[in-house]
Amino acid sequence: MGKKIQTVMFLMGALLISGCSNDTQSNDQNNQQSNEGNHHMMDDSTMEHGHMSHDNVVSLKDSTGVNELNIPPLLTSDATDRTEYTIKAQTGKVDILDGMTTETLGYNGDLLGPVLQFKKGETIKINTINELDQETTFHWHGLEVPGEADGGPHTTLSPGEKEQIEFKVTQEAATLWFHPHPEGKTSEQVYKGLAGLIYIEDSNSAKLEIPKEYGKNDIPLVFQDRIFDEQGQLDYKAVMNEDGTIGDTLLVNGTVNPVLPVEKEQVRLRLLNGSNARNFTFKLNTGESFVQIATDGGFLNKPVKLNEVTLTPSERAEIIIDFSQLNSTDDLSLINEDGSILLPFDVSHQEVDGTERSEQLNDFAVTDEEKNMPVTKNIELFGMMDHVTINGKKFDPERIDFTQEQGVTEVWEIYNKKDMMGGMIHPFHIHGTQFKIVSRDGVEPKENERGWKDSIAVHPGEKVKIAIQFKHKGVYMFHCHILEHEDNGMMGQIEVK
Repeated sequence: MGKKIQTVMFLMGALLISGCSNDTQSNDQNNQQSNEGNHHMMDDSTMEHGHMSHDNVVSLKDSTGVNELNIPPLLTSDATDRTEYTIKAQTGKVDILDGMTTETLGYNGDLLGPVLQFKKGETIKINTINELDQETTFHWHGLEVPGEADGGPHTTLSPGEKEQIEFKVTQEAATLWFHPHPEGKTSEQVYKGLAGLIYIEDSNSAKLEIPKEYGKNDIPLVFQDRIFDEQGQLDYKAVMNEDGTIGDTLLVNGTVNPVLPVEKEQVRLRLLNGSNARNFTFKLNTGESFVQIATDGGFLNKPVKLNEVTLTPSERAEIIIDFSQLNSTDDLSLINEDGSILLPFDVSHQEVDGTERSEQLNDFAVTDEEKNMPVTKNIELFGMMDHVTINGKKFDPERIDFTQEQGVTEVWEIYNKKDMMGGMIHPFHIHGTQFKIVSRDGVEPKENERGWKDSIAVHPGEKVKIAIQFKHKGVYMFHCHILEHEDNGMMGQIEVK
C-alpha cells in the first residue's frame, strides 16, 4: 500500500513539474489542446478548455508584421536529365531578432531548407552530406521509400560523412517534409533549424484548377515556436521540457514578425506544424471561412469548407483562402485558437482575374473491406515526461515490435490511455507509408480527415483505427511526434517483410 501511495505522489509531482496537458473532455477530434507555454509565467488560462496545458502557460507573441515572409527557394537538380539533389546539414548564423545574430542549423543554408520537387513515377537520387559536428540523419517524413532510405535512427551519418540514396516516387501529389531523426537528438536538431519541405506532383495535380504559382499564390508555411535567450540564442538545453518544448516566439519559414503580401485572388497555403510540441488551430481573425483541399499525403476528394483547422506537430494541411471574396481585407490575419496573431496579410487592393476552382480533386476512399477488417495490431500510448511508453515499453533499437507483410493492408488500433490526471494529445506518426483513418471511437472521421495521413492526433482515452499498407520492405519507426517524447523513447519498430 505504501508503494502505491508513493507512486501516486510521484506521478502528481511529476505532472506539476512537467506541465503535461490534461484533457478531460470528450474524444471528439474537434477538442483543441492549447499546449502553449514557456518557463517564466503562469496565469488562469492554464485551465482553458477544461484541461491543464503545459504549466506556466503563455500565448505566442503577436506578429507585428514588420518583416516580409521568407519564401524558401526551390532546390535545383544537379543534373539536367534526371532529378538529383545534394542536401547538406550545416551550421549557420542568422539575424532573426533585431541587432542579434542567432546560431542555427539549416539545410543548404543557415536556417531551415529549400523545397524539393518530385514527380510521381520518376527515380530520385539524393546526396546527403553531414557538415555538422554531431551525428544526424535525413528522414523523409511521409515519403514511401524502402527502409534503408527512410533516414531513421539506424542510418546516422557521422560528421563529414556522405551517403547517396535512390528511390522511385510511387505516391500521389502531396506536401511532405524532411528533418533529422537521430536517436535522442531529434528534438534539439529540429529546434535549431533542420527542416525542409517536399512537393510531389502528378498528372492529377497538373490538371487541377487550383493555385500553383510558387511564392505568389502557392505559399509554403512552416510554423515553429521558439524561445530566444537574452543573447538572441536558441539555448535548447536551458528551455527543454520533457513533455514538449514550447516557445513564446513564432517563426514562420524562419521569419519573426512575418507578413505575407497577397493579391485579391485565391491563395493556396501549405501549412506545416513544424513545432516540437505546440498545437496550432488556424483561423482568420474575421471568422470567415476557407477551404481545405489536402491532408498530409494527398488531396481530399472535394474542398471542405472550414472556419478553422487544427494541426498537431508534423501534420500538414493545404487550404485555399479566396481574398477576393472576403468581407474585409483590412488588418486581416491568420490567428491561433487563443487569438494570437500568427501571420498578417497585406492584401493588394487590385483585383486579379481568378480561375474557377476544381471541385473534384481526388478519388480517395476507405473501402468496405477495410472498414470490416479485424484489428491486427494494437498500439497503446501512455505517460508523460521521460515516463512515456508504447505498449508499456520504451524504444530499443535491437527490438522489432511488429512485423507486417509488404503490400498487405492491416488495421491498427491506436489507443491513447489516460493517466490519473487525464493525459495529453499524442500526435502519432508512422514512417515509410501513408494510411487511412477508418474511425475515431467507432465514428467515421470528419470530412477534412478523409485523405491520406502519416500523422494523426490521438486524444486522451480515444481509440483510432487506421488501414495501413507498406509498399516497401524494411524497418520503420512509429512514434509520438512530440519530439521530446520521441527522444524519451515513445517509439517502436515494425519490420516489413
